Amino acid sequence: MIQSEKTSLCALHALMLNLLKLLVVAPALVVATDFPVIKTNYGAVQGQASPFRPNVTVYKGIPFAAPPTGSKRWTPPTKPSSWNGTLNATKFSPQCAQPYSPAGIFSSGKNSTSEDCLYLNIWSPTYDTTSLSQIQAKKLPVYVWIFGGRFEGGSGDVITYDGTGLASKDVIVVTINYRLGAFGFLAHPELSAESGHNSSGNYGILDQLFALQWVQENIGYFGGNSSQVVVGGQSAGSASALDMMWSPLSSGLINGVISESGARGPRDPATGSVATSYNTKDVAENFGVEFLSTMNVSSIAELRALPMADLIAEGQLTQADFYDGTTFVDLYSGPPRWRPVIDGYVLRHGYGKSLSLNAHADVPILTGNNKDENNGGASTASEYKTLFTEVFQNYSSEFFSLYPADSNTAAVDMSDEVLRDIARVGTWEWAADWAAGGAKSDVFVYYFTKAPAEDESAGAYHGAELWYTFNNIPYSDYSNVTWNATDYEIEQIISDYWVNFIRTGNPNGEGLTYFPPSTAANKSTMWLGESFGAGPIAASTERVSFLRRWMSHLHEY
Repeated sequence: MIQSEKTSLCALHALMLNLLKLLVVAPALVVATDFPVIKTNYGAVQGQASPFRPNVTVYKGIPFAAPPTGSKRWTPPTKPSSWNGTLNATKFSPQCAQPYSPAGIFSSGKNSTSEDCLYLNIWSPTYDTTSLSQIQAKKLPVYVWIFGGRFEGGSGDVITYDGTGLASKDVIVVTINYRLGAFGFLAHPELSAESGHNSSGNYGILDQLFALQWVQENIGYFGGNSSQVVVGGQSAGSASALDMMWSPLSSGLINGVISESGARGPRDPATGSVATSYNTKDVAENFGVEFLSTMNVSSIAELRALPMADLIAEGQLTQADFYDGTTFVDLYSGPPRWRPVIDGYVLRHGYGKSLSLNAHADVPILTGNNKDENNGGASTASEYKTLFTEVFQNYSSEFFSLYPADSNTAAVDMSDEVLRDIARVGTWEWAADWAAGGAKSDVFVYYFTKAPAEDESAGAYHGAELWYTFNNIPYSDYSNVTWNATDYEIEQIISDYWVNFIRTGNPNGEGLTYFPPSTAANKSTMWLGESFGAGPIAASTERVSFLRRWMSHLHEY
């Protein structure tokens, strides 16, 4: 069975390797006297030098919203209080309440977990001036990063997402926190009634939108261009970045989206399993009613009075029955129970309808998949025959002619190949539907193939691209890992693609292999890693045609 992000070997590996590699040695909390005091709309802040590369300044723990505690639990974010004096922005904030210990896979090992967690961090080049007017005139592109972790864990202080590497290439990087688990995604009829717009369940998404609003209003003070803000993320952060594009509330806030392990077609069966899955309003509210019963309370007021720890314990849930009654029950496992909601306000439509109506922000998209993040399925020829007969039903004869496997070894290899093809075709179809719906902006689709040197046996696993896209290899690895020259070369190339996209909405640039946009006519994806260039979305046009016909009859998300 292909597991969900929570239990998949690839995903678990990614979580362990991408989220444990954290800031374990804090820089000295000394503010350089020549660092400018930046005056935001809420108060002055002063940062410090990044410990990882020269000529980069980092500002940590800036509040972008008031603490969502007490009576503000399960309410939209509100503006933070202003402060007097200068905020010494040299320490990360607490992480948002989550079901992991301070030494757990989503933790820095340094910071506590708290409901008072709506803070952001900023990396910028260290300017050769302290003149605020000269800094504001820089107008550098801005990259707002949303962390992943199944909507139940993670933080903006994870060292994998440290912005130093991109800031060294003249990009302003912002990482944010947002509410998780029950704190971020509880829907309930009582909450919908009090909302003023008959919706609930998207508090974590509202936090992300609110952070983007803060960026619009304040990033210019740090030298950023509020007219060139690209939002990005990986895994659940990837889904969140796409939600910024789907939501009508993002109008004027974003100019592009980077979705790593991201968009899958509305009829791609994996869409219901991965982080891009969503709850409908009725399903989410019904679960909220059940949740109150589980917590032995009868009202939202009583639930708001419960200790944070009681709710943390319920933060890690899976909707195990999601595929029950479908042909995919033995192929995919369920998505996280706490996840975004199509509530009619923050998110209005499912993906297929949004694409057909062009009911989304029309901005450039950079999205793609990793070669080995969808592996699994069958381990013997007999299992292969049984599993994929069930999955493909009336299409199974054609399937086996295109994907034959007569030995156990072939069954393992072909299982992986099937799932890679579905991922590539599904993401390409999303891009084609984007254009067909009337969107004018380009979609650039990649396929990442490099196994990082820190553990090549795991392949190009879920999250393996992050070291390269963040330009972080020199300081984000374990001390006993020796990255090779090829990794550093690939890092420079891929981070240049990302920086170009952040700057212009197009990854192409001087000295780089051409990265074509995806179109209905161009059935290819950009292969990144072991090689660079446009490559096929399946080994043959017959396979592409077959998978498209099969998916066209499946449920639309």
